[in-house]
Formats: sequence, structure tokens, C-alpha cells
Amino acid sequence: MTREAHAFWLRSPGKGEIRSATLPAPGPDEVLVRTLRSGISRGTETLVYQGGVPASQYAAMRAPFQEGDFPGPVKYGYLNVGVVEEGPSSLLGRSVFCLYPHQTAYVVPASAVIAVPDGVPPARAVLAGTVETAVNALWDAAPLVGDRITVVGAGMVGCSVAALLARFPGVRVQLVDADPGRAAVAAALGVEFALPAQAADGRDLVVHASATSAGLQRSLDLLAPEGTVVELSWYGDRAVELSLGGSFHSGRLNIRSSQVGTVSPARRGSRTFADRLTLALELLRDPAFDALITGASRFEELPDVLGRLADGTLPALCHLITYDGE
Repeated sequence: MTREAHAFWLRSPGKGEIRSATLPAPGPDEVLVRTLRSGISRGTETLVYQGGVPASQYAAMRAPFQEGDFPGPVKYGYLNVGVVEEGPSSLLGRSVFCLYPHQTAYVVPASAVIAVPDGVPPARAVLAGTVETAVNALWDAAPLVGDRITVVGAGMVGCSVAALLARFPGVRVQLVDADPGRAAVAAALGVEFALPAQAADGRDLVVHASATSAGLQRSLDLLAPEGTVVELSWYGDRAVELSLGGSFHSGRLNIRSSQVGTVSPARRGSRTFADRLTLALELLRDPAFDALITGASRFEELPDVLGRLADGTLPALCHLITYDGE
């Protein structure tokens, strides 16, 4: 039986469209998933939408089920929650998360989906890919009990990191962003908020996720001697300006990169990608993460929605995409 689906494609930088797709019949070790919700990973997906992925990073930036190539035409995305309509009995009828683009239905190996825990609604479950990034970052950062920690950049990733750090005993977390409106999100996550100029200094650890040179510079400025900045930002083809004078050398400050494409060396010998994603979904039992969902649009509106997210006329953290029948 032929099955038809529809998918969002970036035809060329700045121009998106909905295309039809023919789905194969699932094999014995595959699942047919009908999408319930997908989420737009605003920072990365708007960078892709604008054609900002440098040629040297085309291979590194491929999403697991991407079709086409940068800068386009390309089908890109990785925050998808759906229900299994055909597949192994252990998954049939279950809500699952998959690192799949925006598409109404799809067929993938059963091993590519993770069952969503009971009590985690589909809208919140789309954050699993972002919380997975936060988990990996904290494996890299290795915060200690009682640390003074700042997260600079209150986007999806920064807020996810702050939400997890709020669970650490004795840790004082401050979320820093240039948008005063992010104070409400910080309050919902249970952490302090500050504008960049008012941020507390003397920090043991700063996690940077603003994707700006100014944010990275401010992160360094906030460190205590021998402190570390864990850099999560993805800049694409944009240059970064940074002053390494002042206390950078005398204070023995550190900048360390973290990227979700590989499991942190701290856990690489004992955790798989599936383990990390399963943990992220378990952590999403906490309703505090609902503060990261800031809007929703229909699937058919995606070409316009991504354009508005990219040019800033639609402010958002995680913007949900809803599908027919839901």
C-alpha cells in the first residue's frame, strides 16, 4: 500500500516549501510513525534557513535523517514526536521521540526511536534533543556541589542547561540574557536572572550559549581565577571577536568547547547516544520545562514561520509545529 506524507524542505536559503513524500512499507525492524508535534530548534534551524552553514561543516552538521545537502535543497530538523502506527508490538501505539525533520509521517528503524515516558506530553517531549545537548554539556562541564555558575544566553539550550543546574545541591545559578523578558522564564526554571551588565562575577563555571561575541566576552569576564567557560554556541560562518588580554592569562582562564555530535569523553565509555536521549526524556518529567514552549503554528505555516523566526519578527524559544488530527 502506498502511503503519502508531506515534509518541509528548504529549497534555497530563505525559501522554504512543503513537498509530498512517498513512504515505503515498514520492514520487520522498522516503524511507521505519524507525527504529533515537532519543534523548531531556533538557533540552528534559522542558521540553516539563512544558508549560514560553512562548507567546511556540511558533513558535521548533517542531521540523522536529513535529505539533500546544504545550502539547499535540504530537509532538515531533529525534534519530532509521533505515535507508532506500525511496528513491533512493544512500540505499537506508543508516543516516541525521533531525531527526524518536520514531516507528517515517516518510516525509520525501530532503533531510531525512543519511547516517551508516561507523564511527558508530546509538546514537552519535543525538547528531548535540546535537553540531550544540555546533558552532554554538563557531562563536559562537571559542575561541583556549591559551585557558582552562570549561564549566558537564555535560548533553548541555555535555558535547558539552567533548568538542569537548578537541581544540583548547593549551586547558585544565574541566567544572563540581554532580553529582560527572559526573567519570567528564569523564574519558572527556579534560577536567578540578570542582564549582562548586572551579572555576578567570581564564577567557577560559565556556560555560554548566546552565539554572540559579546556574550562569550562577558562569560570570560565573569570567571573567577582558574574558572572555565564551556562554549555551546554554534556560530556558523560568522567570525568571533574576543579579547584575551586582561586576566585571561594571569587568571589562567579556560574556554572549552562542547558539542552534542559526540558523547562527552567523561561518559563515552559507559553511555551510548540512546542512553543519553533516554535520560533527556526522563528529565522532561519536570513540568518546569514547559516554560521553554513559547508558541505554536500549523505544519502548513512552516515556510512563513521559519522566515519570521529567522528575521526576528517572531520571537520564540521553542516554537511548536502541530499536525492534522491533533
